[in-house]
Amino acid sequence: MNRKLILLNVVLAGLIVFAGVKWREQYQAEKAREAALRSATVKPVPPPAFYPLPNDPPAMPVAYKEVALKTLFHPSRDPNEIVEPPPPPPPPPPMPELPRYHGQMNLGDGPEVIMVEHPGSAEKVMKPGDSIGQFKLVDVNTSEITFEWKYDGSTVRRTLSQLLDRSSAAAAAEARPQNNGQAAAAPAAPVVMSNKGAGEATQFGFKTCLPDDSSPEGAVDKGFRKVVTQTPFGKSCRWDPVSGR
Repeated sequence: MNRKLILLNVVLAGLIVFAGVKWREQYQAEKAREAALRSATVKPVPPPAFYPLPNDPPAMPVAYKEVALKTLFHPSRDPNEIVEPPPPPPPPPPMPELPRYHGQMNLGDGPEVIMVEHPGSAEKVMKPGDSIGQFKLVDVNTSEITFEWKYDGSTVRRTLSQLLDRSSAAAAAEARPQNNGQAAAAPAAPVVMSNKGAGEATQFGFKTCLPDDSSPEGAVDKGFRKVVTQTPFGKSCRWDPVSGR
């Protein structure tokens, strides 16, 4: 038993001596390292290059525009003017009544149509390209007539029966006496006319007829004879010189 204790003590003593030696070695190494650090010279690092900062730009009033706009006391002070949209264009006017058809003819120079602007107005002989009222005649044939409305350039095509002026026929029918067994109405007063004779002389050698001249056809006045001829537009009157006067 004593031998085991002695052996244990010897081992413990050896461990203590070994630990002391190792600690002493580390202590001396640390002292040497500290001395080396104290004696070493440190080379200073050169400082970085110095570049001056750019100067701040001068304060401009334009830079504070947004600040002024965002701190207004009332939206009506906004400098941006509100532009109202333009009003819509007015609606197009209604198309007026088309001219009325009275007849047509062709004397070799192309078709010609007789029309009136509205019932009761004077007749007008027209060719394609002529205008009457707000319309221009574009084309005419034996069955249809084409107009152009000057307002917007639109074309209108109608048949002759649609454009036929029936107001004159209705007026003639109303003026025709009704044979219903009653006494006929009193005849209208005759138009007072007079034998006025020949009118003014023309450069063609004949004289014109005066209005309301009741001279019969063939009458002679101052060396001129009255001649009445039938034309597509009605009766034509003139005074021709009497041959051998």
